[in-house]
Amino acid sequence: MHTVGFQAIGTAWTLSTPDPLEASVQAAVAELVQDYDRTWSRFRSDSTVARMADGAGSFELPGSAAGLLRLFDALNRLTDGAVNPLVGRSLEVLGYDAAYSFRVWGPSLPAAAWAETVSWTEAQGGSGAGGSGAGGSGAGVTVRTSAPVTFDIGAAGKGQLVDLVCGVLESAGVRRYVVDAGSDLRHAGAEPLRVALEHPYDPARAIGVLTLADRALCASAVNRRRWGEGLHHVLDARTGAPVDAVAATWAVAADAMTADGLATALFFADPQTLAAVFDFDYVRMFTDGRADYSPAMAGVLFP
Repeated sequence: MHTVGFQAIGTAWTLSTPDPLEASVQAAVAELVQDYDRTWSRFRSDSTVARMADGAGSFELPGSAAGLLRLFDALNRLTDGAVNPLVGRSLEVLGYDAAYSFRVWGPSLPAAAWAETVSWTEAQGGSGAGGSGAGGSGAGVTVRTSAPVTFDIGAAGKGQLVDLVCGVLESAGVRRYVVDAGSDLRHAGAEPLRVALEHPYDPARAIGVLTLADRALCASAVNRRRWGEGLHHVLDARTGAPVDAVAATWAVAADAMTADGLATALFFADPQTLAAVFDFDYVRMFTDGRADYSPAMAGVLFP
């Protein structure tokens, strides 16, 4: 396999393919990643979401935003508001801000209510209002906010970008690949991929190994993006406080955006609640060392 590596949206990426990627394909991937970052990054002053933090108003987003907003609609509803992309301000208060100060500004701050603060409309006739996103990819999305808000799409955004990169590869005729963006990856091809599940308290160890074939695997853990005692990036948006009952999650789904979002939702919701809406498999490890998993994951964890 040939591998191309690069840094983007705060993590290391690798694209593995049987044949070397043409320069034009690599350039298309780089342009896609830059465009996504310019829209969604809360860490750069010229992004669209940075303007949302400056004041309420109407903002134009690309058509791919519709799928992401629909997913957040569903996850917000299924977790009773714990998963909410407006959690960016809560992260800033605890020090995970655009300047990476890692200095706590004040007590935990709940995120603004998603459905009451944000509505959106697709250019081709669909519409959404918080929890009621419309179907269709559309040519663009108009988001309206009733107050200044700080988006953080980390719960599902990296997974969506993995899917969009896969779309670039497939458009170029590449049918066998592994796109790996840190803990989020997607596989396509005849040869399955063996993936170790990193122990959340010891990166040198694994708690199990699974086989991935033509699906996506995304993980989330409290040992990642940790900057102080009890401070990490997985917050309950209802309180603005870091979670402390679940240590790590892994979700397998047909696409990376869904797997990424579900990996976050598993910190807050019963898996059966999520399974009523989504088709996925999972492993979830609690901070007391226990683990639960879907039936298809039986045998994945080491004894």
